[in-house]
Amino acid sequence: MSIRSMLLLTRGPMAWHRLSRLKPPALPGTLGGQALHLRSWLLSRQGPAETGGQGQRQGPRLQTRLLITAVFGAGLGGVWLALRTEKERLRQQQRMEALRQAAVGQGDFCLLDHKGQARCKADFRGQWVLMYFGFTHCPDICPDELEKLVQVVQLLEAEPALPAVQPVFITVDPERDDVKAMARYVQDFHPRLLGLTGSTEQVAQASHSYRVYYSAGPKDEDQDYIVDHSIAIYLLNPDGLFTDYYGRSRSAEQIADSVRRHMAAFRSILP
Repeated sequence: MSIRSMLLLTRGPMAWHRLSRLKPPALPGTLGGQALHLRSWLLSRQGPAETGGQGQRQGPRLQTRLLITAVFGAGLGGVWLALRTEKERLRQQQRMEALRQAAVGQGDFCLLDHKGQARCKADFRGQWVLMYFGFTHCPDICPDELEKLVQVVQLLEAEPALPAVQPVFITVDPERDDVKAMARYVQDFHPRLLGLTGSTEQVAQASHSYRVYYSAGPKDEDQDYIVDHSIAIYLLNPDGLFTDYYGRSRSAEQIADSVRRHMAAFRSILP
């Protein structure tokens, strides 16, 4: 309370009535005075861009924040993609190592193609190979699996940037599937499908190398019989190594996608 107010209070009720009608001044020494003084000082420091031009400055700031967010998001996306690619590469490497330890496709083979020319495993070095074991008298499973194999080759052929894949069909019924029979059979599927046959011993060696089981059933009155055998499509990489296999449940699209991934991850181990 100021000295003036104290003096007015001592003058009685009339002085108090006059005092109550007065508005307290915002003196520099009081809290109200300091607030008003500070607000006036801030307003005096603001230019047109900070008062009336606030909307104009807000736009560029918002664009900067959006740009930073976009760059940060793209960086996270790149890191996630790189981690996913590395994870897939390690998964395939572990799968290949497990298959190699199982000693699948480690041995060599020498057979005759459907043109009568000798073909050994080393002849396919430098090529990706999709290979199926079956027989020409198979009523349904072998034609279906060969059709699927051909679809995979066609899907990959539609992408010029990918290396060519050689389709191969090896018989497990050499007694009936000679060179001529193989030539007639493979022409119905794909112009590059290579049919391989040989002696009973040669076919047994090739089948055993890829852990293919087969057994001829009893003959009927027409001397016809069915051969029970493993059903799988094998993938060999350009080093000639067994890389993967695909059962009946895998579609052509799924197999083609797997082959693409193997192609992308492939690194030759040969000199």
